[in-house]
Amino acid sequence: MSRSKTFFTAGPAELYPRFEEFLQEFVDLQLGSISHRSQQFKDIYQHTDEQLRELMNIPAENAIMFTGTASEIWERIILNCTELETFHLVNGSFSKKFYSYAASLGRHAHKMEKPMGEGFSYAEIEVPEFAELIATTQNETSTGVQTREPDINKLKRGNSSKLVAVDMVSSAPVPEIDFSLVDTAFFSVQKSFGLPAGLGVWIANEACLAKSEEISTKSSIGGHHRLPELWKQSRNYQTPSTPNVMGIYLLGKVAEDMNNRGIENLRKETDAKANKLYKYFAGKEGFSIGVEKEEHRSRTVAVINTERPSSEVISALKERNLIIGAGYGPNKETQIRIANFIANTPEQIDSLIKAFDELF
Repeated sequence: MSRSKTFFTAGPAELYPRFEEFLQEFVDLQLGSISHRSQQFKDIYQHTDEQLRELMNIPAENAIMFTGTASEIWERIILNCTELETFHLVNGSFSKKFYSYAASLGRHAHKMEKPMGEGFSYAEIEVPEFAELIATTQNETSTGVQTREPDINKLKRGNSSKLVAVDMVSSAPVPEIDFSLVDTAFFSVQKSFGLPAGLGVWIANEACLAKSEEISTKSSIGGHHRLPELWKQSRNYQTPSTPNVMGIYLLGKVAEDMNNRGIENLRKETDAKANKLYKYFAGKEGFSIGVEKEEHRSRTVAVINTERPSSEVISALKERNLIIGAGYGPNKETQIRIANFIANTPEQIDSLIKAFDELF
């Protein structure tokens, strides 16, 4: 089946090149009908678990658990890993939602907030004394701002008694997160893993589990997908409730393929494509880069200012079957967003740049 359109949207996004092949395998093996208590499912979970550990260098002592979405994990982390206070680095719409989830669950939620398009460096961050959790967003999808891995690592080293959570929804598996330091991280599959939406992946360490068990003796940690239950089941490659078997299977196949290609190769290719995009738009009349500081520019979602209405730019490219995204929220008409996920090949990036040359 040929694909007429190329998606540079920030999620759902361009499908992984071998997606159709893996999906057909799933159908041919009739895996959509198997019991999630069967050995067959356990084998699928185990394969995906092992491939993700290899791909992202996740330690054996950390659990890899599955939920419906990454947004659900915001709530799971607040309920299971905090009792009173949280601290959030907010620099866009999604990091702000994490903060708002904490407030809505009755936590005393602190935030350090930056204007759209600005990022955080470790030296400027002051963590409140009694915050139990530091919530960071490695890649803010709405603004194209990244928090560099060394800054996240320093944040944990400087606050060893607090749990550190990393939202890596629109960047995983590209960033090199140090899971021997970071306590919990999460992502969904419809971004750089190039899969349809409907699966969240939650990585957590034993400190998170201990905190959850401690809180559960005093107050509620929720009823659905409680961390101790997810953790216990994951150790047997099981889930508390019926999971997205297809999503878990496909994620395992994509992660295996990425391991075969080599994560370092994929990171280098991602960086080369990002550099090409940013260099082009830095010199393109009528356009400019949305994030001023180079070290804070996302490697996977390029946000570009446009003097034309974004709807005009999007419409013209759509005529050529090149699908890009509008700016997010208040920047909908003044910015465009271009995904640079693993599924977006160097040739596709070149085609997009060529179209910009010819159209604008």
